[in-house]
Order: sequence, then structure tokens, then C-alpha cells
Amino acid sequence: MADTKKLFIKTYGCQMNVYDSERMAEAMGGAGYETTDKPDEADMILLNTCHIREKAAEKVYSELGRLKSFKKDNPDLKIGVAGCVAQAEGEEIMRRQPSVDLVVGPQAYHRLPEMEEKTRKGKKALDTDFPEEDKFEKLKRRPKAKRAPAAFLTVQEGCDKFCAFCVVPYTRGAEVSRPVERIITEARDLVERGVREITMLGQNVNAYHGEGPNGKVWTLADLIWELDKVDGLERIRFTTSHPNDMQDDLIDAHAECKKLMPYLHLPVQSGSDKILKRMNRSHTAESYIRLIERIRKGRPDLLLSGDFIVGFPEESEEDFQATLDLVKEVKYGQAYSFKYSSRPGTPAAERPLVDQDAADERLQRLQALLSKQQKEVQDSMVGREVSVLFEKTGRFEDQMVGKSDYLHAVHVAGSGAEIGDIRKVKIVESGTNSLKGVAV
Repeated sequence: MADTKKLFIKTYGCQMNVYDSERMAEAMGGAGYETTDKPDEADMILLNTCHIREKAAEKVYSELGRLKSFKKDNPDLKIGVAGCVAQAEGEEIMRRQPSVDLVVGPQAYHRLPEMEEKTRKGKKALDTDFPEEDKFEKLKRRPKAKRAPAAFLTVQEGCDKFCAFCVVPYTRGAEVSRPVERIITEARDLVERGVREITMLGQNVNAYHGEGPNGKVWTLADLIWELDKVDGLERIRFTTSHPNDMQDDLIDAHAECKKLMPYLHLPVQSGSDKILKRMNRSHTAESYIRLIERIRKGRPDLLLSGDFIVGFPEESEEDFQATLDLVKEVKYGQAYSFKYSSRPGTPAAERPLVDQDAADERLQRLQALLSKQQKEVQDSMVGREVSVLFEKTGRFEDQMVGKSDYLHAVHVAGSGAEIGDIRKVKIVESGTNSLKGVAV
């Protein structure tokens, strides 16, 4: 029997890339590979890339420059680039970095084994197509090894919104929803292997419109209620959503489904209607605020997370103040904020940048406000009882670490819990990025 080959995957970016990396590892497992966390002992190195942030491609080229030295010690080493930078750059990656053996886009990674076989014959392999076949169906079934208690599950890919700053429609393609039956089958499989919490993923997950029984089109809310029936699955989450697709049945699910956790990531990007229009966001600050009010009416304890872009082309100080005003009104428990960076090929890339010193200063002000709100929300948890899913051991003896209903990291000592247990915990202390609790 041939020796098992080693695969090292470095994952950049979002949770969907984490999920994709897991599936790539499983695909290559069928080709005789097992994963390693040591790139210097790997027979194949894959970079699963993200194209959202500034200079994403240059960071990949820099990493590839570092990795090519590994080929001196192992001439048989194969280096591949996957994900959104692979989709966007394609042949340019191989031209700039000849040490790369294969480039595969995010919709074609089910073809990795045959691409790897091609590279073993001394040929280069490039696949950035948007194939008609369902990559999830073409992948080999997941092995029945035990899983961590929380898992990601992709239900939707692509986006049709074409926000002026975003490359996703170009790198991930149009919105595609997986059929209900395949999602539920995968969810049950995960639960059989120890998973108790599933986060459904999609670039625009609440636009889900998958085929259900009898050809009926299901919404994300329909899918949530179907997952609610899965024995052993205790928690349901989803990310990332668009305000325009937050329909009534999904709002009702937040109010009524006990397995759906009281946490929602709903990016707004700006509080200025002028900037929102220039971003092609198709919602207003007022419509967003009214939407949050409706959701919180059904689930008053909802913890809200958001995304913000500062310094978008044409943003004035008045526009920025509108963003601060929205943040103060909504009150976020978590948030992600970034200075605008131009992404080649997007409509906004052709527009002149605002003064970068002003953009930096605005970002600092926004992040200070968001950090203050996050601390206030975390401090308000002290004295409350929450449900914690324990996911790993802590740094200290007899300490366990898990996630609360609200996605806060919680450290608990002396609980007697094991990984995968869900326990009631009383919060006794709020730290910078986590909470401390005692078992109830």
C-alpha cells in the first residue's frame, strides 16, 4: 500500500472558506491524503484565499514566494491556490509565480483530485469555471469521524446584489441555493458525528430559495423549521444576511424557534442614504432601523452584529456622522468596521478616494464607539444565566471554553462538563473579548 500523502491547507477570510477547506480536505482524502498542520512536511499545500480585503492578492503572492523554497527540499511538493483570489487572478497567478502547480476557483474544488493527478504527470492544472454540476454532490461523502460540536454548513452561494464595493458576484457567481433534501441529509450526518450546533452559510444566506419536496421553493425560514426537527441538533445560526431579504417568515422564526439562537449578523455598511445609494445597497438607514425594531419586537434579547465601511468614495463628514447616529440608535453587541479599499473590477474602483487621513480618523472614531457598545453589552451579561455549548478545554486546569447563545466566548472552571455538553452558566465577569462564568 502506498504511503499516505500529507495535505496542508491555509485558509483566509470568511466562514465559507473554512467550510470549503474542510470539503477540499475530504475530497483529497479520497485521493490518499491526510491533513497536516506542518507545511514543511506536506506533499501538497493549498492556499484557500479571500479577495475581500485590501491587497488580498498581493498577500497571496507574498505567501507563495515564501512557500516556493519548500520545493528545494521536496521537489515533488505541489502548491495550489484555491478560492476567490484564484477565481479573480486565474492564469496571472501561474504567470507571476511559476512554483504554483494548480489554481482552482471556489465552484470547482470538487475537481481537485483529478487536477492533482494531472500535476503528478508534470502538467499545470487550472480550473476557474462555474460548472453546471453540483460540487457538493460530486464530493465524496464525509467520513464518519467524530466532529467538533459546532459546524458550518453551506446552504447558498453567490450574490445577485452587486454592491458597488464587492467582488463576490464576480468570484462566487450568481445566487445558487442547495436543495433542501441534500442540506438536511448533511445536517443529520453532522449530528450523527457529534455536532450540536450548525451555522448555515451563504454570501447572502437569507436569499435562500432552494428546491424542497414536490418542487416547492423553500425560504431560509422553511429550512430553519426543518432543521428544528432534527433530533440531537440543539442550536441553529445563519450568516451573512442582507437587509432586503429579511422576510416576515424569517423574522417570525427569530421570535418562535427556540433552537434559533438570539444572534443576527445584518450588515448595514453606512448610515448615510447618499452613500448607501452609491453603494447600490437598495435600502435606507430608516428602513434598516425599522427592520431591526421589528426583529427585536419578537426577540427583545437579540444580539445584533453588523458591518461598516468607512471612507467610501464621496463620503463627507456629514455622511459619516449619519453612520455614527445609526450606530448609537441601533446599539451593536458586535461589529466589524473597515476603511474602504478599492477592489479592481467593481464599479466603485473607478471613483476617486476620499482623503485617507480623514478616512483613518473616522475609522478610529467608529471603532471606539462600537467597542464601547460591545463592552456595554458584555458587561450587561454579568449576573445573567446563559446556555453554553462547550467546545474545547481552556488554558487552565479544569477550565472549559464554549459559546453562549449570544456567541460570546465563555470560560468556565469546575463545571465537570465535557466537550459537546450544553450547560446553564451564570456570568460572573466580563473581560475584553470573553466572559467568565460558573456552572449553575
